Amino acid sequence: MSTDEHLLGPAEIRDLATRLGVRPTKSWGQNFVIDKGTVRRIVRAAEVGEEDVVLEVGPGLGSLTLALLPQVKHVTAVEIDPVLAGQLPQTVITRAPHLADRLTVLQTDALRVTELPEPQPTALVANLPYNVAVPVVLHLLATVPTLHTVLVMVQLEVAERLAAGPGSKVYGVPSVKANWYAEVTGAGRIGRNVFWPSPNVDSGLVRMVRREPPATSASRQEVFAVIDAAFAQRRKTLRAALSGWAGSPAAAEQALRAAEVDPQARGEVIGVEDFARIAAHRVRS
Repeated sequence: MSTDEHLLGPAEIRDLATRLGVRPTKSWGQNFVIDKGTVRRIVRAAEVGEEDVVLEVGPGLGSLTLALLPQVKHVTAVEIDPVLAGQLPQTVITRAPHLADRLTVLQTDALRVTELPEPQPTALVANLPYNVAVPVVLHLLATVPTLHTVLVMVQLEVAERLAAGPGSKVYGVPSVKANWYAEVTGAGRIGRNVFWPSPNVDSGLVRMVRREPPATSASRQEVFAVIDAAFAQRRKTLRAALSGWAGSPAAAEQALRAAEVDPQARGEVIGVEDFARIAAHRVRS
């Protein structure tokens, strides 16, 4: 089979879903990719190769899985739906039997993953359910230290938030927390007609390359607590927004000035390094 022939098209996906009695559910955010060109584009954007071990979350009926398997060393697929998790190995055996030994399927919730079987993944590549995209990405970056790169397809609005920098109108908690772990960039826009069922919004690709977190004496949890407090009420100055976190407005101002951050600034204009310095000064006080 050529690369194209073993991929799933619209007719194959609908036939497979009918045979399994699968109806895409909103509760699990299921929108299956039915376009071969889109899955090939995702694999290209992920920049994965024959030495990579890919973690795929929400493989669904296997569209992206089948595009990944010929290009990488192994795919570990995490699928919450027991019917889909049970079917995926059979789909690969049927359509690409020579690649079946490259696949491991785990039937579980990605947000509950604490460890993964060998080989450990080097890349996360996934069409993520819209309703859990940000928590899943942040959880896996925190939990799977071997992940070096991420390429996820998410709701366009979420993609823009994740890739936003300080000063952007959509810069917020997801932007800063993702930046703790990685350099984050937008990697393109995806129309809604490549899915079944078709969602009401466009999607976007986001690429992340892991880097060392900012140097700080504070823990990640302590830095994230500052980020959460700073954006809880976006219109407030940092002096006011962080008063509860610091214990008082005066204590917040002291920490901000020690970190060389303007107390009258707002959270959306400072970067993750600034939040790390603020957290460190609160920890020492």
